[in-house]
Amino acid sequence: MEIKEKICIITGATSGIGRETALELARAGAVLILPIRDSLKGDILKDEILEQTPHAKLDFMHCDLASFASIREFATAFKKKYKQLHILINNAGIWETKRNLTEDGIERNFAVNHLAPFLLTNLLLETLKGSAPARIVNVASDAHKQGKINFTDLEYEKKFSSLGSYAQSKLANILFTKKLSQKLKGTGVTANCLHPGVVSTNLFDKMPNLLMSIMSLFMISPRKGAQTTLYLATSPQVENVSGEYFAKSKSKKPAPQALRQDVADRLWEISEKYVGIQS
Repeated sequence: MEIKEKICIITGATSGIGRETALELARAGAVLILPIRDSLKGDILKDEILEQTPHAKLDFMHCDLASFASIREFATAFKKKYKQLHILINNAGIWETKRNLTEDGIERNFAVNHLAPFLLTNLLLETLKGSAPARIVNVASDAHKQGKINFTDLEYEKKFSSLGSYAQSKLANILFTKKLSQKLKGTGVTANCLHPGVVSTNLFDKMPNLLMSIMSLFMISPRKGAQTTLYLATSPQVENVSGEYFAKSKSKKPAPQALRQDVADRLWEISEKYVGIQS
């Protein structure tokens, strides 16, 4: 895909993989719309991008992904200002080590990692379809292999597990991508997801020191971690590929629980009820 002048939204762009993705796409000439919660972090990122790419086209717009109202406000503001959207990169992610709730009263790992991109994507779907060819890229993780969609306790109210809730949210990313690609068939919009690698980012800030010291031995840089995202967003080789899971810029088979159509269907229906939409 020719990137110059293409309109691209990247969530979670102020640090880590998202930051590297933004730097690279700005360099390639994309028009970047960056939803941010913290304006100070936005200013820092803006300075970094403009230092490397002085004529970069940037638009920082407020959005708190832990708030359905804020996501809706962002989508409305975006659609008023822009009539096209060629690339949507759902990159933002968190890993809460304790059970915390969003302002909507939902467990944060599930809300921010799954329900936020689910809602944002659905609110922007018609704009993406009207801009075809267009691409949706969802950043998942190999952590999904440790996850299952626990329909009887999606928010871990009974007994919270940090890894369990995070892994479930990453499994949800893959199931969401699978179902979304089916709904988008024939529209010219593709949806793929990826494992970026074990990347040294602030995602792990709340991890115990001992665990972090072990994990750091296997971590890669955010720049390396962004490569599969950039590949899926820009490469002509995946122009007609949709519904796939990638790692190291190659299609990869996810865990068996990520391939179940019945789970993908049910998760979609429940997610619609959570965020208050019907598709």
